[in-house]
Amino acid sequence: MAFPEHLVDRFQRFKFRHFAPNTDHYQELAEKGQKPDVMMVSCCDSRVDPETIFSAMPGELFVVRNVANLVPPFETGGNYHGVSAALEFAILNLRVKHVVVMGHSSCGGITAALHGHAAHETEARFISKWMSMLDEAKSRLKMAHPGTAEDSQMQRWLEQEAVATSLTNLRTFPCVQQLEAKGKLQLHGAHFDIGSGQLTVLNKETQEFETV
Repeated sequence: MAFPEHLVDRFQRFKFRHFAPNTDHYQELAEKGQKPDVMMVSCCDSRVDPETIFSAMPGELFVVRNVANLVPPFETGGNYHGVSAALEFAILNLRVKHVVVMGHSSCGGITAALHGHAAHETEARFISKWMSMLDEAKSRLKMAHPGTAEDSQMQRWLEQEAVATSLTNLRTFPCVQQLEAKGKLQLHGAHFDIGSGQLTVLNKETQEFETV
């Protein structure tokens, strides 16, 4: 099967419009490595691209993307820990100063968590397990709003709770605890609305999301 032709076309466009005018920058990145001061944990949803949203140049953001922008709690069992490995590398090797967890509107993973099912449930082996990290948050929301909230509002609340859950889980990592206590690392929560382009950030004192 041939490589997608539209990707070839877009690569040629990238080389002409972006790479060629910035060859010195790319060469410096190749020779000196990366030194981003921000790690971004974002959803893998194709509509939400952190580099585009924050107008970032290559080398400015260290980005980890997964379903529903979740960070699992610290644990050393099991076999593979992609998010944990990326977090460890960013904090201990790159020495990032900020970790931002950014959720977004109309998140498919959150919809699956909210309604207790994933798309193609009979074939899905990983989504439901991954989204079970939000079971407690979902139960808490449903108890607080028994039958009074529309699905769209519950969706937005759970999207925000996913950000809060990831921030809580981040603080279970020893390296995060130590550096945050020393003031060398700051954690942030954000939510991006795809339709309106609105960005809200979590106020650490009020625990409310406020428009930037």
